[in-house]
Amino acid sequence: AGATIARREADAFSTPDRPRFVCGSIGPTGKSASLSPYADDPAHRNVRFRELAEAYRTQIRGLLDGGADALLVETVFDALNAKAALYAAALEFEARGATSPVIVSASLASADRLLTGQTVEAFCAAVAHAPGLLAIGLNCGFGAAQLAPALRRLQAVAPCPVSAHPNAGLPDAFGDYAQTPAIMRQELEPLLRDGVLSIVGGCCGTTPDHIRAIAEAVRGAATPPRAPRPPAGAAFSGLERLNVPPGPHPLVDVGERTNVAGSRRFLRLVKESDFAQAVEIARAQVAAGAAVIDVNMDDPMLDAPAAIRRFLDHCAAEPGLADVPVMVDSSNWETLVAGLECLQGRGIVNSISLKDGESEFLRRAREIHRLGACPLVMCFDEKGQADTPERRRDIAERSYRLLVANGIPPERIVIDANVFAIATGIPGHDRLAADFIDAVRWIKANLPGALTSGGISNVSFAFRGNDALRGWIHSVFLHHAVAAGLDLAIVNPAAIPDYAAIPEDRRRIVEDAVLFRDPAAAARLA
Repeated sequence: AGATIARREADAFSTPDRPRFVCGSIGPTGKSASLSPYADDPAHRNVRFRELAEAYRTQIRGLLDGGADALLVETVFDALNAKAALYAAALEFEARGATSPVIVSASLASADRLLTGQTVEAFCAAVAHAPGLLAIGLNCGFGAAQLAPALRRLQAVAPCPVSAHPNAGLPDAFGDYAQTPAIMRQELEPLLRDGVLSIVGGCCGTTPDHIRAIAEAVRGAATPPRAPRPPAGAAFSGLERLNVPPGPHPLVDVGERTNVAGSRRFLRLVKESDFAQAVEIARAQVAAGAAVIDVNMDDPMLDAPAAIRRFLDHCAAEPGLADVPVMVDSSNWETLVAGLECLQGRGIVNSISLKDGESEFLRRAREIHRLGACPLVMCFDEKGQADTPERRRDIAERSYRLLVANGIPPERIVIDANVFAIATGIPGHDRLAADFIDAVRWIKANLPGALTSGGISNVSFAFRGNDALRGWIHSVFLHHAVAAGLDLAIVNPAAIPDYAAIPEDRRRIVEDAVLFRDPAAAARLA
């Protein structure tokens, strides 16, 4: 009904030279999907992603039925709540066969962070997948002067125009706003002059006189809004933003020890529901240098969706750990979705593939995109794993072309060309590490924007029990894979020795084996 009334009034005042539009407001609710209301129970949530998405879709349906031209997801204090609203919008747009413009606007609790502790740059990465994205901005919380530094930071990373709806200054002790329209205009003018803002309005404490002053400031601005110039490359986020530039860059370590298949201790702690100690394993990975944590709960004795949800809810309450993005890792689709529905930042899904055909591959990729994450694609198709250079290239290219053609930006695609064990004694296996490195080099040269990844410990699987040798193999393998363009490596960062510290004679043998320079080198490794 409210949208219908607004539509009627907007139409009554519209003119050909000054059309009026109706923007449907979608608030944050009073509940958080990322924060517990209880200090002694950090994993408790009083609302879940699906509950929010269902409620938001009902609201969105009413706004669009009433005639709203655009949607404003506003006063966001928790990006996960906003992601639920964007997910609902995507479903509703698809059902209607038409997409409306969407503005996403956060409210800051401090100079540059949301209530959850997320920075504006990380928030931008978390919601930039919004369907019909028109603008990302800030509203409420503070006046224009206080929001200005954060708005400038947001404009530096936003892939779209930036909006602002500040309060009329700060409230007094009685909750009243005393800032005059003239002062509000004065505070906004530097942002307009510098081309930071494309959409501007008012929030708490503003009156028709404030809006009139803002409109006059916009008309008087000599500088048009600057075109978006986001950083090139990929971006992921937790509470902080992780940029991965397109050129040479330091390897992004993805901590592998929060995986029940790879860590007996982690599996035991999860089975015992000792999530406080399980979180310490993740914390140790970050302290050792992991910029992302890989989380896998695939064990037949676990309820994997429930376990991954509970573990990630605990992680969200841990300072430092919550800063980093999460790679949700599972062979079970339900578990992957359960994990994604806990992430307020932009995470990575490990993995999808063409194993079940193109239709299922694209269905899952679209859902991952709706949920605000990036797909990691394994080189696996209807015929099985890619174990030759030609098959790696063919599957990587086919997957990439399908995803890009279906709306997944190249910089949000991660490709794993399959790391296999060498020196197994099986003919043909000795060249598999060199083939992976060649595949990484080919992907970076031929699939623009795509990232590359690999599970590094697989390469030394034949030497289980010999930790020193495995460390040397991993270090040498990574040294050459990074030179070829490897972007992310799933590793235990605490167990990778420095390449230069490996004794030269031993390093030469390892390199002969890893690079397949000497067919006899694999036998000499033992």
